[in-house]
Amino acid sequence: MNSDLVIVYHRQPFEEVVVDGETLYQENKSPNGIVPTLKSFFQTVERGSWIAWKHVDRDGDEVDDRRVTMNDRHGEYEVLRVGLTEPQVRSFYHVTSKASLWPVLHSFAPHFDAEAADWETFREVNRRFAEAACEEASDDALIWVHDYNLWLTPHYIRQIKPNAKIAFFHHTPFPSADLFSLLPWRGEIVDSLLACDIVGFHIPRYAENFVQVARSLRDVDVAERVAVEPGLTPRGAALSEPEVTTKLSYGDHTVHLDAWPIGTNPSLIRKVLDEPVAADRAAQIAAELGDQQLIVSVGRVDYTKGTTETLLAYERLLERRPELRGHIKLMVTSVAAATGMTVYEETQEEIEQLVGRIHGRFATLSWGPIMLFTTPVPFEELLSYYRAASMCWITPLRDGLNLVAKEYVAARDDDQPGVLVLSEFTGCSVELPDAVTANPYSHVSLDAAIDTALDMSTAERTHRMARLTLSVDRYDIEHWAEHILGQFQALRRPAGRGQGDPESFSRRGTPQPTLGRRSGGSPRSHAGTPRSPAPPR
Repeated sequence: MNSDLVIVYHRQPFEEVVVDGETLYQENKSPNGIVPTLKSFFQTVERGSWIAWKHVDRDGDEVDDRRVTMNDRHGEYEVLRVGLTEPQVRSFYHVTSKASLWPVLHSFAPHFDAEAADWETFREVNRRFAEAACEEASDDALIWVHDYNLWLTPHYIRQIKPNAKIAFFHHTPFPSADLFSLLPWRGEIVDSLLACDIVGFHIPRYAENFVQVARSLRDVDVAERVAVEPGLTPRGAALSEPEVTTKLSYGDHTVHLDAWPIGTNPSLIRKVLDEPVAADRAAQIAAELGDQQLIVSVGRVDYTKGTTETLLAYERLLERRPELRGHIKLMVTSVAAATGMTVYEETQEEIEQLVGRIHGRFATLSWGPIMLFTTPVPFEELLSYYRAASMCWITPLRDGLNLVAKEYVAARDDDQPGVLVLSEFTGCSVELPDAVTANPYSHVSLDAAIDTALDMSTAERTHRMARLTLSVDRYDIEHWAEHILGQFQALRRPAGRGQGDPESFSRRGTPQPTLGRRSGGSPRSHAGTPRSPAPPR
């Protein structure tokens, strides 16, 4: 193939369903999220491809419909699927990625298990993704690799296509150098990332952590630093950085670093909530609550999400403020863990036991203190709960960004401003300084934040939410897409070409992430002002 843009992401960009014995490929049910956003970039190129994995029974088996041609609202693009067996997926994803890499990324050293990792399988899977990407890419294509479980893919791409333009984006935090050094394979990972032309992160702190890691392991120099964007808190927050490195020199190679948080889609969220089904459901939820205040806490089962700490803080709240009993309700979504991942199953069990204990202590015949959802809540239903809730409680112990906080802000009604309580250790905390921030490791801090939110005046709620809304609306998903597109254009611009000259990444205009629901899919198969460079080391 001769694709101009190749996106490498472990998930398929569609849902695969079987109807009357026939396999159909349909757009994802949820119109929100990263997959529709990434697909929107295919609107900017003549030909695009997506690399994902697909289950096969035996290693070496051919994938059914290895190549799928999609033609949906994002245009026509190819999906090339890498065949992986169940043991390979378990080793590559559930064990090496989740048991060894994930804990280090999220600063949970006690959960790190180096001995469980199968690094040879991890290498092999990454090599297969790289081979598939190179099979699709034209000679001057940009290959965009996503997330830590494909950390080694750039290395193999560079071996196969030495002149390829490679971008990498982290959807997770990036830890400090001392924590990253727990990984026995740290040198191999850093070498692969330094083979990229662009390495992206959500916020400047993660980029700076990577710089420290790279400089501690390799002869890397800082070539350019800039002041952080005005929309990011430069000082005072747990994850603040006043400046960020944007270029590294490594031998004769320049690595561009980018720190730009993904946004949500406020216009889509408001459009959904304006439709009769969601509006009626929000009104129904409000009627069922009566005079109770609803607090929403949305996340999946993961020890990093702090759901246990949230429940314990809620239990303490009901203990010390008995007047709230019967007048408050906590909605918790904690989607059940993937089969076979013991640490997540244990976390889920702990959550369910805590919910049971709190109900046993405080519930009455007419009032239950908690609603627990352990299966996915449909997008429209979730937005209705956001609209009805007077508070959103998002206090993970560590989170790369957290879009739920932004979705809650976008879902607010002007007449019901609501309050956002946010962990200091979420990436979005540096974008949303008007949230009530809390240190989830501190009982005192969590308790004080919840009390502040519950007791806040309507005037202050309105003021804070208005400022939060300005930030969420300005730095939305379209803003992120336009920024990334600009990075790609600059990367492909030959020396001497001006900013206004045409680029292959703008042939069909800026990507417009129109993430609204639509049936579709193939019916069948097939950062600021540059500062002076740091002195050489």
